[in-house]
Amino acid sequence: MHPGSFKGNPSLSVTVSQYMVSLRRRKVRQGEVVTSARAIDEETIKVLYYFNNGYPPPDGLDGLTSRKRKAEHPEDWAGYTIRMMLQVLYITSMLCLLRYDEALGISWSDVFFERAEDGSWHRLRLELPVRKTHQNGGISPFYLYPNKERPWMCPIRAWATWWTIVRVASGNTIPQGYVFRKKMGTDKFSILPGDAMSSDSFLECFRSNLLDVRIDPRPYGTHSFRRGGCQYLAITLRWPLRDICSWAGWAENFDNPGTLFKYLLSWNDAPRVQREDYFNPKRAAEKRCSVCGRSCHCA
Repeated sequence: MHPGSFKGNPSLSVTVSQYMVSLRRRKVRQGEVVTSARAIDEETIKVLYYFNNGYPPPDGLDGLTSRKRKAEHPEDWAGYTIRMMLQVLYITSMLCLLRYDEALGISWSDVFFERAEDGSWHRLRLELPVRKTHQNGGISPFYLYPNKERPWMCPIRAWATWWTIVRVASGNTIPQGYVFRKKMGTDKFSILPGDAMSSDSFLECFRSNLLDVRIDPRPYGTHSFRRGGCQYLAITLRWPLRDICSWAGWAENFDNPGTLFKYLLSWNDAPRVQREDYFNPKRAAEKRCSVCGRSCHCA
């Protein structure tokens, strides 16, 4: 790099990210109002799902890329394998209202696939040993079910794909260790059970993935999936706030209910409805519910 010239995308720099986090903390200490990270919405997950699944599976190459090719083709930062791992992390963090650093600590011993009587995968049970708000355990399990109506929001489909990939990579043995592994090269991951993906590495991958679909990654941060999950449960699935708190594990010691509303409302989020359309009689209907068939906004 020469004086007055720049190379690369500064939004993907770990150093820049650490500086901005530190700057934000100093501003908060001085009394500045905190701006929440933008929530990941269902439409963004859908776009990422189809983009990532559009990559062809690996063809036996070693997944390594030369520095020259990396410089000439920054869009080839990851292949099918890494993208499938990221997709599992996206949907798990969103549906279970996890910060992505909490999701990165999940091990295969925390994951249980439960089958129906016909042998098909009925649901997935996730038992986390530790969370930020539960340092000594006592975390209720998360039960995730198939979602045929929204394949981009189906945890069983995502977990089944990743489980198969990890099992083949480990010699058809039962996967052990961390679920989300350290990225090696372009499309390989570490086969060492204790070699987990770091938060910095995930953040870089996540931002690169957003750039793939032409979304500015700068507003997104550690709480984007948790905030997006809250809004998905409250707005799309219409869960009562009491159920959201209970599902997230906030029911017992959620002593600051204002925090929940910070997850649900923020000026930093993309507006769902334009102001002129709130009472517009010709406003487009919502997506039709597969159960009751209603598509009106009062459903």
